Amino acid sequence: MLHREVTEDIIGGAMVVLNTLKPGLDEKLYERALIIELKKRGHKVDQQKAYSVNYDDVEIGTLIPDMIVDNAVIADPKVATEFNDAHIAQMIGCLNITGLQVALLLNFKHSDLRWKRIVR
Repeated sequence: MLHREVTEDIIGGAMVVLNTLKPGLDEKLYERALIIELKKRGHKVDQQKAYSVNYDDVEIGTLIPDMIVDNAVIADPKVATEFNDAHIAQMIGCLNITGLQVALLLNFKHSDLRWKRIVR
C-alpha cells in the first residue's frame, strides 16, 4: 500500500484529535489540531500550500489543499454526514494538480473517525 506508514499515522493522529475534541466543531479546528498532532509525531505538514492551475499553458487559478503531510499525502478534514462524490472528485483533482498519489478524507462529524483513502 502506497505511503502506508504516513496514512496510518495521519489516521491515528486524527483519532486522537477526535477523541480529545469530540465531534461537533468546525473543520478548521480539527485541521489545526491535527497539524499540531502530526508535528508532535515528527511529520512535516504544509498547510494551505498554493499550487498554480494551468490550462493550455495559461494560469487559470490556484489550488490550495488543506494540508500535505511529508510531501506525500493530502489530508482533508471534513465535518459531513458522509463522504459524497464531490468530496472524492475534489481529492482526485487535488492529486492531479499536486502530482501526489494518495489523499485521505477524514470525517470528524461522528463519535468514531471515518476516513477514505483515495489513490491516483
